[in-house]
Amino acid sequence: MTPIHKPARVLARDAEWAALTQFVQHRDPRLRLGVVSGRRRVGKSFLLRALAEATGGLYVAAVAEEGVVAARRRLAAAIARHAGIGPELVSDASWESLLSAAIELSSRRSGGAGPGVLVIDELPYWMAHSPELPGLLQLLHDRSQTEEGAPGGRVIVCGSAMSVMNGLLSGTKALRGRAAIDLRLHPFDLTTTARHWGIGDPAAALRVHAILGGAPGYRNLANVDPPQSAAEVDVWAPATVLDPRQALFSGSEAEYLLREDPKFTGSALHYAIINAVANGATSPSKIGGLLEQQRTSLTRPLEALTSAGYLRYDTDPLWERRPVITVADPIIRFHNLITVAQHDLVEIGQSAEAWRRSRPTFVARVLGPHFESCARAWLRARADPALRGHAGLVTSTVVNDRKGQAKHEIDVVALDKRAGRAEIALVGEAKATLLRRSVADLDRLDRLKALLAEQGHDAGKAVLALFSMEGFQPDLVDLARRRGDVLLVDLAAVAGCGEPAVVPGGV
Repeated sequence: MTPIHKPARVLARDAEWAALTQFVQHRDPRLRLGVVSGRRRVGKSFLLRALAEATGGLYVAAVAEEGVVAARRRLAAAIARHAGIGPELVSDASWESLLSAAIELSSRRSGGAGPGVLVIDELPYWMAHSPELPGLLQLLHDRSQTEEGAPGGRVIVCGSAMSVMNGLLSGTKALRGRAAIDLRLHPFDLTTTARHWGIGDPAAALRVHAILGGAPGYRNLANVDPPQSAAEVDVWAPATVLDPRQALFSGSEAEYLLREDPKFTGSALHYAIINAVANGATSPSKIGGLLEQQRTSLTRPLEALTSAGYLRYDTDPLWERRPVITVADPIIRFHNLITVAQHDLVEIGQSAEAWRRSRPTFVARVLGPHFESCARAWLRARADPALRGHAGLVTSTVVNDRKGQAKHEIDVVALDKRAGRAEIALVGEAKATLLRRSVADLDRLDRLKALLAEQGHDAGKAVLALFSMEGFQPDLVDLARRRGDVLLVDLAAVAGCGEPAVVPGGV
């Protein structure tokens, strides 16, 4: 079968394109269903439009707050355009008839190059008034499996309302066990974001990524050129995310994202929880303490926010009962920590002053944690796999120092855990301060490695890694080269435009 080439305009997304084309070109001639999801502005529609064009398929997008009659007419019009016929021939058809016609038409239009493709984008909008749609897709799927002559082809449903999309394949829902692909599209990483925005300076790229994340849809919303240095960010931020007149204003965007999911009530409690997490409350008990709420009363709201993709709920791998809750979307974090805190100045047009006052908070609570996250992402996806050894998990953790009666955070740890005991491949620290890292930082990592060993973990062969936004002192570089078990990674390497300053011997 002829390969389906990814269009040049689609940046990155190689793995996603391969998964979609494999799904489309599967040998089974019967109807196959796929699900694609991801937050708003992450590039789902862009990717699926390109797939539909490359396969001669039919792409149709649902519209928010559109009634059932208008929605069916929209689909009928799309079918008519694709078939080259008058829309009146299908305008009064039922959902079942329309879906059958769209599937059959897309198969005929594929010209024998493979099964036809029907893409229904933002399906949750139609489900709001026509909840039977997943059931009808189930009916058509099952009919294709058992009835000779039933239309085959490929149907991909897509949506941004994460709780709805997650529910499509859960429990006893209609599509459970019938979807052959469940693809979640993630934002771009730091390296791809820099390419997408055309930012050549790693320091500027890191700051834009920390503010907006890697959602590619934000680039077209900016009315000023992207910054090309850290100093230019001080002009760019007040002119975009801190300007209420701009589409990139973080307040408007955060509100938009938090209200797009129909299962999210938008209650004051949900907003308060997000604000508490953005301000450092990482467990239900800490959130409850800040909000003066019993932790048991937060269980369902936390589950709803996590399901909708607004919060991430992880557990510390070395302390399985220690939850780690974080804000999933950078622009929501930025809004809660920066824009809300400077609300009065922002509202009266003093965005530059608001940014000046908030820069210490930005560096400590936005840029710092984001650099740690980028360091972990680099180790997972872009570093030499030998650095991770047999470790299957790259994350952060906390280690107890019983003698010193203290807890120490480890920003980056690569480990493989078995029967309660972890084999540690790498212990690392990531710092976004304006100081170059020194031998004292390496001494601290040596101590953390020893603490892990004292607690029964196998850390004897662990690499010690320092990630620095501003580089390293010369004596640290010399010592790292002599030791042979130290990894030094600067910002250029994390951003994908350089190599680590020092790599452990043998890697």
